Amino acid sequence: MIITGLDVGTSGCKLTAYDDKGNYVYNSYREYEVKRMNSEHEIDAEVIFEAVCEVIKDVYSKCGISAIGVTTFGETFVAIDKDDNVLLPSMLYTDPRGSDECIELCNALGEDRITRISGVKPHQMYSLPKIMWIKKNRPDVYEKINRILLIQDYIIYKLTGNAVIDYSLAARTMALDIRKKCWSDEIIEAAGIDKKLLSEAVPTFNVVGKLTKNIASKLGIDSDITIVNGAHDQVAAAVGAGVFSPGQAVDGTGTVECVTPIFDKIPENPKLYDEGYSVVPYVFDGTYVCYALSFTGGAVIKWFKDNFTVDKTYGELDADVSDDATGILVMPHFAGAANPYMDNGSRASFIGFTLEHKSGDVYKALMEGVTYEMMVNIEHLEGFGIHPEKLYATGGGASSAVWLQVKADILNRPIISIEAKEAGTCGTCMMVGVAVGVYKDLYEAKKYFVKEKGVYYPEADKVETYRKYFQAYKKIYDAVRPIIKELQ
Repeated sequence: MIITGLDVGTSGCKLTAYDDKGNYVYNSYREYEVKRMNSEHEIDAEVIFEAVCEVIKDVYSKCGISAIGVTTFGETFVAIDKDDNVLLPSMLYTDPRGSDECIELCNALGEDRITRISGVKPHQMYSLPKIMWIKKNRPDVYEKINRILLIQDYIIYKLTGNAVIDYSLAARTMALDIRKKCWSDEIIEAAGIDKKLLSEAVPTFNVVGKLTKNIASKLGIDSDITIVNGAHDQVAAAVGAGVFSPGQAVDGTGTVECVTPIFDKIPENPKLYDEGYSVVPYVFDGTYVCYALSFTGGAVIKWFKDNFTVDKTYGELDADVSDDATGILVMPHFAGAANPYMDNGSRASFIGFTLEHKSGDVYKALMEGVTYEMMVNIEHLEGFGIHPEKLYATGGGASSAVWLQVKADILNRPIISIEAKEAGTCGTCMMVGVAVGVYKDLYEAKKYFVKEKGVYYPEADKVETYRKYFQAYKKIYDAVRPIIKELQ
């Protein structure tokens, strides 16, 4: 049996196939463009769906498909009319529209009340304020809307004719009650939106239906393919890493760095939300995750390689570093600061260079800087009662043994690397396998899919050295932010 996981991102989609023994079979990927202008950041949902169709056709031609799970990025939604036509381009989370509407919603219901219900601090990045913007600024479009779907339920609807969205993605709208796990009538009514436009909110990894005959005919494939709703992409990656219990967390190093811890009690401290952390329902009832982000994780390493050492491979760069801490402090705010600062105006800073430092030291210092930034986040999360004790490494950065050891030493926690190169699609396949009855639960699926590649333990002498540097690192933001402001 071939089960597949579809992971749709903002720049491309991939479909990965595994057999029912957890063996990797094939992967297909297609890119698409995002349109970014000063006042509009948009993506074409129809282009995304065409790319999805292409990867499905490709994988089916290579190995066949029994079932597909759908996992996507969040916030962005698609408005369609009664004939299922897309009415306008989809706004990305970075699109500035919706700021005034978010303020209006907070004035109507109260910011604290919205946060308590939805698990997120009100912000224009979420779907609901942008839906309000359409109603206010494009009433001609709004009156034609028959359905509002996020990318996950849009794809599922196109494939099956059924409109469902899982709780983790519904939480990215700012309209889900994360405790009751249903749409919040209180928030939606205050927003002036018709709840009937939204998809049905359901638990993660449920069978939604079969591929429709029309779509199957369009693709030239068998219609007897089961479609399963997956989860928000970060949740799917956590499943693919086998992170199932409180005290565990994913450390995903792609373009951004994201630590996703699991916990079983919703924090009540409002400062958690002020620092940009959100609470999202996880796949096990009564458990939740949050996302601790640095906007530049692997992107910093790529920037260094592409601009200063273009002739070297990442393996050669790793071989150039010394075993010792560099003594250089890099605050990696190359694209602004995410948690806990939430400061788009912050910029990167380098402190501690000497004439003795070489390119290998700079390369390692960038790794250290990204990791210091995540240690700041872990300290903050611990202050809110969230204690990630063990981290599972995923993403491109997990291929560097040097960086994984740096993380173990700075974070003072074991770092476990896993074999799956695409944790998101791997996790989606695990969920699909459970949904269609191949495995009785995710714990059984984990035995087949999650294979540990290596464990990196903190080294006592380095832990002590890095602890000293980290105490200095924590002072950089407050020290240099006023200077950066003068430059802007």
